[in-house]
Amino acid sequence: MRLGTLIVLSATVVASCFARETVYLTTGFSITADSHTQTDGIYVLHVGTGTVEYPANEIQGIVVVTEGTATATAKTIPSSQKPQAILSSAARVEGVDEIFMRCVAKVESGLRQEAISNKGAIGLMQLMPGTASELGVDPKNAVQNASGGARYLRALLERYNYNPVLALAAYNAGPAAVAKYRGVPPYYETRAYVVRVLREYQRQLKAAGIQPDRARTSSATN
Repeated sequence: MRLGTLIVLSATVVASCFARETVYLTTGFSITADSHTQTDGIYVLHVGTGTVEYPANEIQGIVVVTEGTATATAKTIPSSQKPQAILSSAARVEGVDEIFMRCVAKVESGLRQEAISNKGAIGLMQLMPGTASELGVDPKNAVQNASGGARYLRALLERYNYNPVLALAAYNAGPAAVAKYRGVPPYYETRAYVVRVLREYQRQLKAAGIQPDRARTSSATN
């Protein structure tokens, strides 16, 4: 099961079987608990002889892990907590094309908040810790990660007069590299990244029935 499509499982377990729960948080971390209860929007996780409390909106999913036979039923997590909804909301707030935003996130992280690159980029929008700090967001929190990524993407689009190629190149390699080479840097990774995002953007536009030549990477007037 992919973390980006986690579901909350409730299980009826044979009495002799041993069961524990893996609780996935919206920050991308997880906790192993013996069991949990929920009261007034608060999840109380029973861990050993103590308890830990989390608001419901900070719980992405709970998976019951059993040693033995279990019968499980599934319930999807609230739509508002899904990566696509989080990204779309951030895009609308910051005035960035929602489809363009999702395409960037798909190529960056596969829409997975738990994704961490070998360079240390974190979350849905793969924010570097330094960039996240400048944006004033916690990159380990999915909502803040998306918000910071949308704000940064909008700033780059505005900086390059809404040229998506240059904005994407700067998102991947940094504005300094774009300035140094006066365009897309001659890095294979960056050039391949730009092509991947734009191809995905074209694909999603067509799937949505939108003419690519009429699409804009900002909801504001170009």
